[in-house]
Amino acid sequence: MSLSNHYCELLKQCGDTKKVHCNIIKAFRKPETFMLNNLVNAYAKLGSITYACRVFEQMPQRNLYSWNTLLSSYSKLGRLPQMKRVFDAMPTRDMISWNSLISGYAGRGFLVQSVKAYNMMLSDGSYNLNRIALSSMLILASNQNCVHLGRQIHGHVVKFGFQSYVFVGSPLVDMYSKTGLIFCARQVFYEMPEKNVVMYNTLIAGLMRSGRIEDTRQLFYEMRVKDSITWTAMIAGFTQNGFDIEAIDLFREMRLENLEMDQYTFGSVLTACGGLTALLEGKQVHAYIIKTDYQDNIFVGSALVDMYCKCKSIKSAESVFGKMTCKNVVSWTAMLVGYGQNSYSEEAVKIFCDMQKYGIEPDDFTLGSVISSCANLASLEEGAQFHGRALVSGLLSFITVSNALVTLYGKCGSIEDSHRLFSEMIFVDKVSWTALVSGYAQFGKANETIRLFESMLTQGFKPDKVTFIGVLSACSRAGLVEKGNQIFESMIKEHMIVPIQDHYTCMIDLFGRAGMLEEARNFINKMPFRPDAIGWASLLSSCRFYRNMEIGKWAAESLLKLEPHNTASYILLSSIYAAKGKWEEVAILRKGMRDKGLRKEPGCSWIKYKNQVHIFSADDRSNPFSDQIYSELEKLNYKMVREGYVPDVGSVLHDVEDSEKIKMLNHHSEKLAIAFGLIFIPPGLPIRVVKNLRVCGDCHNATKYISKITQREILVRDAARFHLFKDGTCSCGDFW
Repeated sequence: MSLSNHYCELLKQCGDTKKVHCNIIKAFRKPETFMLNNLVNAYAKLGSITYACRVFEQMPQRNLYSWNTLLSSYSKLGRLPQMKRVFDAMPTRDMISWNSLISGYAGRGFLVQSVKAYNMMLSDGSYNLNRIALSSMLILASNQNCVHLGRQIHGHVVKFGFQSYVFVGSPLVDMYSKTGLIFCARQVFYEMPEKNVVMYNTLIAGLMRSGRIEDTRQLFYEMRVKDSITWTAMIAGFTQNGFDIEAIDLFREMRLENLEMDQYTFGSVLTACGGLTALLEGKQVHAYIIKTDYQDNIFVGSALVDMYCKCKSIKSAESVFGKMTCKNVVSWTAMLVGYGQNSYSEEAVKIFCDMQKYGIEPDDFTLGSVISSCANLASLEEGAQFHGRALVSGLLSFITVSNALVTLYGKCGSIEDSHRLFSEMIFVDKVSWTALVSGYAQFGKANETIRLFESMLTQGFKPDKVTFIGVLSACSRAGLVEKGNQIFESMIKEHMIVPIQDHYTCMIDLFGRAGMLEEARNFINKMPFRPDAIGWASLLSSCRFYRNMEIGKWAAESLLKLEPHNTASYILLSSIYAAKGKWEEVAILRKGMRDKGLRKEPGCSWIKYKNQVHIFSADDRSNPFSDQIYSELEKLNYKMVREGYVPDVGSVLHDVEDSEKIKMLNHHSEKLAIAFGLIFIPPGLPIRVVKNLRVCGDCHNATKYISKITQREILVRDAARFHLFKDGTCSCGDFW
């Protein structure tokens, strides 16, 4: 072997190109062009384009290979202006030169420049056309969803005799399938005289993308030779089309075949496990991941976190997340979304802050998810801060972030801000409309909710199940029985939506609130399934309000059969008995609760002031400002009575004197929180209180009087809805 060839081999094998370069300078006074071409190529492959360019410029003699080497380097690195300058300076060009120019533009998605370069190549001579140039243009047409360009290139494929080339056939099949022309893709596939596994895999992916499951199955089992990509494409396709069981079964078959799996295989099957909440199968896949040493793969680790979160196994998700040696925005987002989906909203906000400490920039999905967690916490202050972050980062233009903000302001009681944000959105979708409709519905603003719903339909947006829950609940709170019935019927007959439990619960609530308890019972008896606990509790609550013993007892017994340890049935039925003075029955129910070890969930209310949450329970004196709070309540009670307030002693489930009942009512948790707000929240700002249970009837009535006497806006979010108290009225009307 000559010395020149020796150094050329060293350049191919040795990673230290600079050291070899030094030795070449020492060994040769005038290195051959062949050797210098190899040196340019070695630097280019390492990404050291500056050194490659310097060697090229110092070459005493350059040939076409020298120019193509530098041109190809600029093309692969995406340095397009430099690529164009080199191309224009070339004394001669061949098909490799044109390929580099076209693939450089096409690889970066520059459609106009790619087409221009392609046409220049044809003008220079059709002999320049080759399978690489055609493939590059087809991939560009596919990525840009430009079927017109793809068809033109297909015409050239046929015209210049490339239709039998598999290298061209695969991107042609891919182009047609990605642009939605799956029949054209199949025609190209079956017209090919020879097919390799790549072509089969391309068509499988295209058929799955089009949802043609049976056709894909048939093609898969027709294949004589399958590789790991074939199996992975099938598993991923099943998962994307909701065939999670089939995806897991095929994964098992793939294991039996002893085929090598990659991050995409594991990611797809873990998505299937999460979709089925199949924790056992997910753990089995996790074990196999450890066995195949993929646990440190960032893509697989993120998929594991997501799977465990969807399977409600937060501790396992935290364990996987904590052990990940490398995390990216997808990993952090998977954990954050998992917290949010499992009602760990505070942890979701905290992990977002941790992510920022590690210097990971959130994307639109991450920011949208943390804003949703703030909405679930009714934490307007933190949510507003993330709104500011969205403005500064430019992520507000993403619909995921805007929709989350519309939901946030709606859930935090700022429905005007929610509507303003919606109006400012450049692009809205079904989720945007549903968020706004649901926001108004939570406020009990039935007329506005229905108007928005009708506007949504007029503008061509198709409502979904969640939209109808919002509209039906608004009708329920406003007592619009006829309108609610019409909307329920249209949901089934016009929009072809099969009612779920939540829709039936809204209808039970609609009849119950209107006092149509017999109609509610008839409706339940005609349902395709029995109501859930929320449905029975809603009916029972209406029976308590209207003091209907017969239906109330039926609802309570049904609720107890469904959930023997649900205290709502005991408490609401006790309330009905107590209102009728049947204290013996109340005592029997209480004894039943004690015997079963059941305790009523203690009510508590909280209010935020200067970034600190103040929590209150009934008769609570633990707050350092208790003396001021109780003094404020005494003053309010005196003024309220003068305005006509009468305490609802019937809501107290104790056989004691009325004077004692009044004392109990005066110190409910929400009243303590409101008194705190009146003392510390500056005038002109709304007082925002959150309660873990539903607001009781007496507190609801009392807060109306407080809002009138103090001329303050009081916003209470309880377990069911928002109550905006202003000038002696509530947004939800008299029946809360």
